[in-house]
Amino acid sequence: MTVNRRTLLGASAAAGAAAAVAAASPAEAKRAKRYSFTVMGTTDLHGNVFNWDYFADKEYADAAGNTRGIARIATLVKQVREAKGRKNTLLIDSGDTIQGTPLAYYYARVDPIAAEAGPVHPMAQSMNEIGYDAAALGNHEFNYGLDTLRKFESQLEFPLLGANTIDVETGRPAFPPYHMVRMRTGCGKDVKVAILGLCTPGVSIWDKAYVDGVLEFPSLESEAAHWVPRLKEMGADVVVISAHSGTSGKSAYDTATGLGVENASVLVAQQVSGIDAILVGHAHVEIEELRVADPDGHEVVLSNPLCYGQRLTLFDFELVLEKGKWTVESVKASILNSNEVEEDERIAQILSDEHNEVVTYVNQVVAEQAVVKLTTAEARYKDEPIIDLIAKVQEDTVTTALAGTEYAGLPVIAQASPFSRTAELPAANVKIKDLSGLYIYDNTLVAKLMTGAQVRAYLEYSAQYFVQTPAGAEVVVDTAAKTDNITGAEGRPDYNYDYVSGLSYEIDIAKPVGSRIANLKYQGADLADDQRFVMAVNNYRANGGGNFPHVAAAQELWSESIEIRTRIIEWVTAKGRLDPADFAAAEWVLTREGTPVF
Repeated sequence: MTVNRRTLLGASAAAGAAAAVAAASPAEAKRAKRYSFTVMGTTDLHGNVFNWDYFADKEYADAAGNTRGIARIATLVKQVREAKGRKNTLLIDSGDTIQGTPLAYYYARVDPIAAEAGPVHPMAQSMNEIGYDAAALGNHEFNYGLDTLRKFESQLEFPLLGANTIDVETGRPAFPPYHMVRMRTGCGKDVKVAILGLCTPGVSIWDKAYVDGVLEFPSLESEAAHWVPRLKEMGADVVVISAHSGTSGKSAYDTATGLGVENASVLVAQQVSGIDAILVGHAHVEIEELRVADPDGHEVVLSNPLCYGQRLTLFDFELVLEKGKWTVESVKASILNSNEVEEDERIAQILSDEHNEVVTYVNQVVAEQAVVKLTTAEARYKDEPIIDLIAKVQEDTVTTALAGTEYAGLPVIAQASPFSRTAELPAANVKIKDLSGLYIYDNTLVAKLMTGAQVRAYLEYSAQYFVQTPAGAEVVVDTAAKTDNITGAEGRPDYNYDYVSGLSYEIDIAKPVGSRIANLKYQGADLADDQRFVMAVNNYRANGGGNFPHVAAAQELWSESIEIRTRIIEWVTAKGRLDPADFAAAEWVLTREGTPVF
């Protein structure tokens, strides 16, 4: 639909006045008419309060020595404020805050903040304590539904921004589009800093069940083009965009449908005049500083701090006052590493109870003894039982759901992805944390009606994940370094490579893309193009995530809002013992000209 032009939300305008700080001293006022200030930025915190791996039940550590958590970010923020003066700093975030760890899941589903008299979300507590000035919406903010999101918003002491999150009924932003902050300079004229929040349009695909018909997400470029001139008209001297959208210009979905580009931050900078800096999020990559020319040749500075609270971006602004008007003279971006500081004691003090509650929860035993140890270390190139477990749970759940319907007689198959390279189910008591580490996303289950021809096309698309490797060429796999020379073709992530259960097939990586699936069979017979299947898929895939063919457009037979992770925990709990004989099946193999690679 064509949305109405946006109107300023009074709440956002009022928030600007509340952000004003005490005026500078007379001595400061006599200085040269220049002003320096710093905008600090985080992104993709994903529920990481502490440097703790709930799946491993120990402090997080990686080979690069990174640390995680907003508790360490808090220490960095304090140091910057002490060095530059708090009145000369702002702190913003570019989204994906309330999903991603068992801590975040616990306060969305187990002890939900949206319940009557529910708790305050740990991320709200920590961000309020640190003193954020504004945050943008990320796509994962919508994963638990709008009630949870609105409750989280109500718990924040700063605005949650979404200029391109539009209420379908009114055509206006459903969240404050921007936040205006007045910086006291001591030069007789304040600096007005506008922070505009934008979110990737992929929400309308990935969380369709929650937002369809309620919210729409126009492109970042179109909404920036609308709002930036208006912010300038309102007197903004500096415009900073907090964008939950990467820099690649690419999308994990088909933009031919009219949906805006997923990773559009560079496009915004190139197409819209008047922007000074963009805090980038969503892509989970580290970009210290990227300079892009806008239509007028003005340089826009972009920076993307690493996710999970591992980095803090600093935008250092230098302004000069000329003829009564502030002009941005320079912008420089840099990044601080959270592994150089300790966790803030105050954050630890106020959230230790919540942390300990979740540690207790994830250590609950759901199966008394696993028969053998199962891992995902080789699951991206070998048919591993640990991924078959995901598929089996999905098959059983959908089969039960469709019992008694007209589709009950159709064979059920399932997709599953090797999300993690480090997940492990021990040959011992199996706990919630073990199963949560296997399925790290909060996806839900959908049943789609697919034909044999469509399933073949789906598998061919998935097989693009492998690098074309001729027979006889060396295959290098270094599981310790998590690298190899046959997977992740063209940067395709592991979560966009799928197994499909219930079928047998070969993936011939010596063949070119589009002709790799060989000996595709169902129950020993060649798969017929017109054969019908019920395919169990996660909601990300069902709604177009990864741009797999046919599945998004296929008829939906059933769906639910219960997370697949929860279904796995229920299934294993009911069994009481984890035995691969109950779920494992040798169904596919990687080959080169018919000879297995491994």
